[in-house]
Amino acid sequence: MKNRKLSCSCISRSPLYCIIPPYMLEAMAASSNEQVRKFAIRNIECSTEMRTERRLTAPETVASILPNRAGKNREVYDMMNRRNRRDLLPGVLARKEGDPPVEDVAVNEAYDHSGLTYDFYREIFDRDSLDDNGLSLISSVHLDENYSNAFWNGNQMAYGDGDGIVFQRFTKSLDVVGHELTHGVISYTSNLVYRNESGAINEHLADVFGTLVKQWVKKQAVDAADWLIGNDILISAPTRRAIRDMKNPGTAYINDPDLNGSDPQPDHISKKYAGSMDNGGVHINSGIPNKAFCETAIRLGGFAWEKAGKIWYETMLQLTPTSDFSRMVKITKNIAETSYGIDSEEFKAVEYGWQTVGL
Repeated sequence: MKNRKLSCSCISRSPLYCIIPPYMLEAMAASSNEQVRKFAIRNIECSTEMRTERRLTAPETVASILPNRAGKNREVYDMMNRRNRRDLLPGVLARKEGDPPVEDVAVNEAYDHSGLTYDFYREIFDRDSLDDNGLSLISSVHLDENYSNAFWNGNQMAYGDGDGIVFQRFTKSLDVVGHELTHGVISYTSNLVYRNESGAINEHLADVFGTLVKQWVKKQAVDAADWLIGNDILISAPTRRAIRDMKNPGTAYINDPDLNGSDPQPDHISKKYAGSMDNGGVHINSGIPNKAFCETAIRLGGFAWEKAGKIWYETMLQLTPTSDFSRMVKITKNIAETSYGIDSEEFKAVEYGWQTVGL
């Protein structure tokens, strides 16, 4: 099944899809560590400015300003840590498709990891870039000063270098790059509204395919995978292991003084966050379907991208902008039944995964 094509007007409404949730930055802005507070406040200001720019430039999208061509086409730009917001993305071209590596490690990581993400989607799902039509993969590195985030803005990827206390450079993590580029795939397929349960599914799918890219590159079976998101960008501390733990939501960081708290993700629908923070809990409640996917993949064994991943990919193509958890459960079961049969281990694994989280 091929993806539905969306008009530019649909894609242009995309918000900033940031890997670091707003509640983490807000907690860091209240940290007892003065430097952590300072950088977190600046990060919040920078993200606000970026969102404003996104709204101002919304009528233009990557689909309308960049030519498509079949195959992999990457461009990496350098923002040189400039704080002047009049210097808009993408910055100065530092490396383009086919160029040899440069001295800047962040440029090379953005180039390599976006290429590996492209290769994953091409080889596993026969998908030609984010739009399935050769869309150029544009990245900007060294965004702002000590910026602790990475995002897909509907046009391109952008990466900060981290604050040097909690986070290091965001290009370092393949699953972060895969996560953010998957937001682009979602925009060209289901285009899930970034709020409440549809937004949580959006974040969930980005986590799923971000970790699958990492597992595929490392050739890891489900029992060897760590199921962690963003562990490579965190500066090690006894109180934190990752941004999110897909297998065990709510345990990625515990009583961390710099993060000023613990991971709020629920692992069951009975614990679902019902407030307005985080666009209605898009990063928080994604822990529920994350665990369901992990349980499904682990029960099936082998490589997660081969069966569970393909069921979830076909689901992404069939979801609609306002789909909720119940709709996703129904679609994944229907795909498993159609593809493998109602008495198959694949269908039973999908059913088990959702039952584990109360859905």
